[in-house]
Amino acid sequence: MYFEAVLNNKKYKVDVHEEKLTWKVSLQQEGKDWVHHEISKNDYRSAEEYVSFLFGGKSFLIDVVGQDTEYTVFTRNSFRTIKIFNDEMLLHESLKKGGGFGAAAELKSGMPGKIIEIFVKAGDEVKAGKPLLIMEAMKMENEMRASSDVKIKQVRVKQGDSVESGAVLIQFES
Repeated sequence: MYFEAVLNNKKYKVDVHEEKLTWKVSLQQEGKDWVHHEISKNDYRSAEEYVSFLFGGKSFLIDVVGQDTEYTVFTRNSFRTIKIFNDEMLLHESLKKGGGFGAAAELKSGMPGKIIEIFVKAGDEVKAGKPLLIMEAMKMENEMRASSDVKIKQVRVKQGDSVESGAVLIQFES
C-alpha cells in the first residue's frame, strides 16, 4: 500500500508491504533518502480501535481517528494531526485543485496512467475549462482541462502512451 502524508508541514512518502511474518515499511521525507523498516508480526497486536507494536526496542500504542485526508493520531502520550493521501485521494486532490496535474507552463501527470484521448495540438488556443486530454489512472478515466486560457506549445504524449507520475504531458506558451 502506498500513500503520502503531511506531518508538521513535512511531506512523506510511505510504502507498506505485508509479508507472511513481517510488515515492511519504507518512508521517505521530501528531499531525503528512503528509510526501510521491518516490523515482526509477532510484535504486533490490534485491539478495538488501536494498534500496539514493538519497534526498535520500544513499545508503541497508536489510536487513529479521522476521515477523508485528515487524521488525528494518538501515540507516545501526544496527539498529532496528519493528512494522508492514498493513490485515489492524490488523484482526487490533484483534479480538484488543478495542482499536481498542471502549472502555468505545463500540464503534468499527478500519478502513473495511460493516455486515452488527446483533444489539442501545437498551436491551438484553448479557453479555461476546456478539455485537453483524457488519462486513465486508478481504473478511472479523468478528463484533464485547462485551468486558464492557454496556447499549446507542444503535446509531449500520444494516445496509448503510459506515463509516470510527474511526466510533462503538454507544454504551454508563456
